[in-house]
Amino acid sequence: MSTIHQGTFHVFTFKDGLLARLAHDLRLTLERYEIELEQDSVKGRFWPESLKVDGAMRKGRLDAGGLSANDKRKIHGNITTEILHTRRHPEVELDAKLKADGDNAWWVDGTLKMLGRSASVRLRVEKRGGQYVGQTQLTPSHWGIAPYKALGGAIKLQDRLKIAFELSAP
Repeated sequence: MSTIHQGTFHVFTFKDGLLARLAHDLRLTLERYEIELEQDSVKGRFWPESLKVDGAMRKGRLDAGGLSANDKRKIHGNITTEILHTRRHPEVELDAKLKADGDNAWWVDGTLKMLGRSASVRLRVEKRGGQYVGQTQLTPSHWGIAPYKALGGAIKLQDRLKIAFELSAP
């Protein structure tokens, strides 16, 4: 069995609503996770309390200075307390199988458990150099998470997240 806990997991959110121009698409980094690989299975544990707000995305690029430290703290608080309820649900779990898709690529098919609910996930992972690289989109409502809203819904988040990762291969 091999364990991975080095690399980057980025989470991207997308704004929506009548006043979306006043909001921000965001990039977050998950700082604590553990992935266990054993033959054709993958088990992952992720701690959403460790999400760090990197900044706002503008035209596909991170604007690390686009949010104040106070804004980042408020966003982190909203995510962990109001959306993900990390005190009651401190971990997200992945239980999946690997299926080869060529020499250096695999399909990961399994179940992601979050907020006490499970939903299917599927993503493709490639090995590039010493990294496992991949991305997927998640639909938060599959886990009972309603899109975050402010100002009576004039500003809200889309019901999708993009997860992109580059993990150090063991």
